[in-house]
Amino acid sequence: MQGYDDNKNIYLEEVDLLQQLLLVEFQLSHYERYRQNPQPIQKINRKKPRDHKPHKLRGNRPNLNTTPPNMVSKTWKQSLDEEGYVVVDGLIRPDLLEPLREACERAIAKARKNEWPYRRLVGTQFPPWDKGDDVWGVQHVMNPDLNEPVFAQWYGSPQLMHAVCEILNVKENELQLELFNLLINPLESDYELTWHRDAISPETSDAEEIERLKIPHYGTQWNTALYDESCLLVVPRSHNRVRTAEERRITEHDPLSQQMPGQLRVHLCAGQTVFYNNNILHRAAYSKDSKRATLHACIGTTTGGHHRAENIFQHGLEWMREEKFRRTLPESMFGPYDNLIRLADQEKAKAAEAH
Repeated sequence: MQGYDDNKNIYLEEVDLLQQLLLVEFQLSHYERYRQNPQPIQKINRKKPRDHKPHKLRGNRPNLNTTPPNMVSKTWKQSLDEEGYVVVDGLIRPDLLEPLREACERAIAKARKNEWPYRRLVGTQFPPWDKGDDVWGVQHVMNPDLNEPVFAQWYGSPQLMHAVCEILNVKENELQLELFNLLINPLESDYELTWHRDAISPETSDAEEIERLKIPHYGTQWNTALYDESCLLVVPRSHNRVRTAEERRITEHDPLSQQMPGQLRVHLCAGQTVFYNNNILHRAAYSKDSKRATLHACIGTTTGGHHRAENIFQHGLEWMREEKFRRTLPESMFGPYDNLIRLADQEKAKAAEAH
């Protein structure tokens, strides 16, 4: 047996040596062929790893197949915190886009015929809107008297609620139902809003502005375009700092200026949403020749208290107390609705005590 094993080992060593010689011969032959006729080395085409930036829509179809929600939402929040605004895709389900457009057409027609009293009228930027005929906005589109339940359906949709919760870093039971309006193109003339911050007047001193900018928002607001549009102009990163001397001059004395330093026009494709901090310096330009139907809404959190109440109750929300309104809401909005009514009751009690 020992002799057999020895012979076996010798045989295996010879086979191994032969394999090595064949390998060397193969490599030499390939080298000789390459030396005589060199060929470029082919680049291997590897797919780049998918990044985490939201896919930008093209055309009118919202894209729900973006990167994973937790990854995208982190980018949304970071961009909103740093830049003061962020554009987000996929917050309208494809099956809701046309119903929302159709509901907007009916609401717009009523507003333009003065069959709906809650309107924004050309010539007036902030409420009350009681002068004029040309319409640039339709208020309270969730009001059951308008009879367009698709607005409430979308406001409480999972896609939108997920985005809002991620941006605000809260759970759904901490949300507070607030405003939902519609921004449209006027018919008779172009109309432009002035450069402004929503809650800080142009005449505010630097010292007071510093203090006002420190106040947390306890909420977020957004525009969702149903048609391609480029109406919103912003000054990125202006939401968390005092105005420069030139910005102050413009907001106080030349508020329709086309020359605001650092201004940027936000382009939205149909189905895209821009969330923005309402302290960002911004304005809007409405063209009578460009069709616009943009869902303009906000939502707060239960920690906002009086700060949120100041912003929303000026718009007149008594109709929200009616049970017929609550019945139109999707179940996801029952908690946020109850939170709003609780805040309204608290503010009403405080006002009664003050008098």
